Amino acid sequence: MTIRFTVAGFIAVAAIAVPAQASEELAKKHNCLACHTLDKKSVGPAYKEIAKKYKGQAGIEAKLAEKVKKGGQGVWGPVPMPPNAAMSDADIKTLVDWLLKSG
Repeated sequence: MTIRFTVAGFIAVAAIAVPAQASEELAKKHNCLACHTLDKKSVGPAYKEIAKKYKGQAGIEAKLAEKVKKGGQGVWGPVPMPPNAAMSDADIKTLVDWLLKSG
């Protein structure tokens, strides 16, 4: 059995791996991981719980991006999520996309 690796194949694999790592780095950079983890409830819900709850809902990316930007309270309990108004829209989009794929 011969396994061949092409440059295009290598780039495709790298493109899949980098965004997840980059998104985790963004979560660390913006202090998201102070209240959230990937798979366990902490102060806030786990990313996997969020992804599961909103899976397949039309327009959910924009709704979650707004929630990240403006903050919120009540959906996951009484602890409020503070607004992240200083976070760029591009970083928010990357984080929301990553979060939704984590479930």
